[in-house]
Amino acid sequence: MTDPIADYLTRVRNAVMAKHRMVEIPASNIKKDITRILYEKGYILNFKFEDDPKPGKIKIALKYHTVTKQSAINRLSRVSKPGLRKYVNSGSLPRVLNGLGIAILSTSKGVMTDKEARKENVGGEVICYVS
Repeated sequence: MTDPIADYLTRVRNAVMAKHRMVEIPASNIKKDITRILYEKGYILNFKFEDDPKPGKIKIALKYHTVTKQSAINRLSRVSKPGLRKYVNSGSLPRVLNGLGIAILSTSKGVMTDKEARKENVGGEVICYVS
């Protein structure tokens, strides 16, 4: 697999489009960090890391609105790709939907959202946009 983060985002996107409640994804440290951010920002209902077999898995419970059955995740898109990396400095951090969505960045201080990166005054590689 050439781009495991794109595979992670695609599995979540496909599960949302198929209205699945759960999705299982092979685990890695950056995927765990992205999952933690999605949970903290309210885009997913819950998650569980299973490390029994050595590669491990991430189980994600997707979040839907109770009345309209709409997913909390409307758009999930990869920005920085293996063929073309996208880096930003602290002065030009992206805004997603004028601050309604989040951009997930990999910085020298760890994986964080664009708002946290502004607060810490750091830049880094833009992993994906979520709205």
